[in-house]
Amino acid sequence: MSKSDVIELTGKIEEFLPAGTFRVRLESGQIVIAHLSGKMRLNKIRLSLADRVKVEMTPYDLTKGRITFRY
Repeated sequence: MSKSDVIELTGKIEEFLPAGTFRVRLESGQIVIAHLSGKMRLNKIRLSLADRVKVEMTPYDLTKGRITFRY
């Protein structure tokens, strides 16, 4: 799977979950479980409720994603 196979969507953080995961509501209304990308962890980017974020998802599992950017 190459990097071009990911689906990028934007959403808002709705809830903090254990183990560094978040519940994110996408613009389409779908709710996904997402975790932070490695670069966001290394740079210690903090997220709060109602932050707008960019989420990458694979076409194989549309219920999980990776947060790659905070607006």
